[in-house]
Amino acid sequence: MKGCNSNSRMLSSTARLLGFMLPLLVVSVIVVSMGSGSGSGSSNWIFASNYYPWTWSSSSLSAAAFDEAPELRRRVVGGGEEREEALAADYTLQRSAAAPPLGVLVAEAEPPSDETKVELLITPKQSTVSALSNDTHALPSTPKISKRFTNFQVLEAKLQKARAAIRNAKNGNTSSDPDYIPSGPIYWNPSSFQTSYLEMEKLFKVFIYKEGEQPIFHNGPCGSIYSMEGNFIYKLETSSFRTQNPDKASVYFLPFSVVSMVHFIYDRGAPDHWLPLKQTVKDYVDLVAGRYQYWNRSLGSDHFMLSCHDWGPELSKSVPELFKNSIRALCNANVSEGFQPSKDVSIPEINLPSGRTNGLIGGPSPSRRPILAFFAGGLHGPIRPILLEHWENKDPEIEVHQYLPKGVSYSVMMRRSKFCICPSGYEVASPRMVEALYTGCVPVLVKDGYVPPFSDVLNWKAFSVEVSVKEIPDLKRILAGISTRQYIRMQRRGVAVRRHFEVNLPPKRYDVFHMTLHSIWLRRMNIRLNGVEDS
Repeated sequence: MKGCNSNSRMLSSTARLLGFMLPLLVVSVIVVSMGSGSGSGSSNWIFASNYYPWTWSSSSLSAAAFDEAPELRRRVVGGGEEREEALAADYTLQRSAAAPPLGVLVAEAEPPSDETKVELLITPKQSTVSALSNDTHALPSTPKISKRFTNFQVLEAKLQKARAAIRNAKNGNTSSDPDYIPSGPIYWNPSSFQTSYLEMEKLFKVFIYKEGEQPIFHNGPCGSIYSMEGNFIYKLETSSFRTQNPDKASVYFLPFSVVSMVHFIYDRGAPDHWLPLKQTVKDYVDLVAGRYQYWNRSLGSDHFMLSCHDWGPELSKSVPELFKNSIRALCNANVSEGFQPSKDVSIPEINLPSGRTNGLIGGPSPSRRPILAFFAGGLHGPIRPILLEHWENKDPEIEVHQYLPKGVSYSVMMRRSKFCICPSGYEVASPRMVEALYTGCVPVLVKDGYVPPFSDVLNWKAFSVEVSVKEIPDLKRILAGISTRQYIRMQRRGVAVRRHFEVNLPPKRYDVFHMTLHSIWLRRMNIRLNGVEDS
């Protein structure tokens, strides 16, 4: 009997021990399921499971294929003096559009100071409660375990939820929108785009560094072919997407204007005319990195710059992390010069002589366009001489000119043409693409290594024609071979997609300002900032 009593007391103690350990075990399971640390030995958190980029088209890389191809991932590791970067080996672009962004994993991040308290409620199973019900020392059935999460961790959790919503939208689950519902072949995946755009409107916040004085910083041209710089800077600084609290920002904007730097700092006669320009960029990054924790926290991966000047890519090399890690929104989106579609953003070059689009938008129907193809422009770069050699004054249906005849209007010629030829100059960017869309002319892209604007969302094959340099002699055969029915479809799609390239004051939803932000949002969605310390 004594032994029976002894065993009974032992079982009672065991039950109490299980009652104490079980809630802790449940918490541990939840923590593990939310993610593990960076592996550095510190107690780090990650909110969500591994993220694979959504596919905008059926030809894009699937999640399974991405899982089996770790070389396509990009990991940035920072800490003390040790910095290493493992970049993708070879990444092949789709011919007509940039492939969807790749996942980015950034480790060893420092936590922000602001914290949000979250309580986890653990409810033991009914069977456990019953087993302990006869014991006067049983633990409460719903113990509370407090856990403090930083603003940064909460932000990452919200981004993970948005990623899941976008993935689910691929199956056609869309939300209603009174303004506009994307549809049709001009988009790789209209449902994913709409969901992503709506998630951006709910969650995306940009912190603009306040350091720097005009005109080099916080300013830029709103006219000329560089109008995107000034328009974007001004509209972002007055936008609802801007946050004054850096701890709640999704990304951080470096508000320098390359156009202004070239205008005010560039010295053509200096032995090294790049030096003062690059030194200005480096000094600015060093300044904000010294005053704030955010650049060093991610090695610049959640920061972005924007430039429509040809020299933007070169000046981004002033700081290695700016070139390799940061999001670079560039008009000159040339993969042969280091443009990475997985992290960089292609933006359109838009020529606004008066700073407005008044009189630039609109054109006749397809049946009132007697000219097959049109181009007029200066003889610079390697492609245009080839174009003029084969087609200048050679065929009345192919209107190719270095200089237009006196009294002939450039915009009128575009409105009278079915196709508008858009060759590269010295750099790949050209305002002719947007001018063609504005006037209802189908763009013909003759470029090497170019990633068209917003091609993570837009299917350029649906509303434009791509011609390689070696196909220039066959230009008429290629364009004349497009049936009337197909041309009309492409022309109408170009008119429909035009809303994404329009400059509005104030900005309108889905216009070029918001599409630029959306492309930056997509790249931020592909950044996973891990290794945030458990506070």
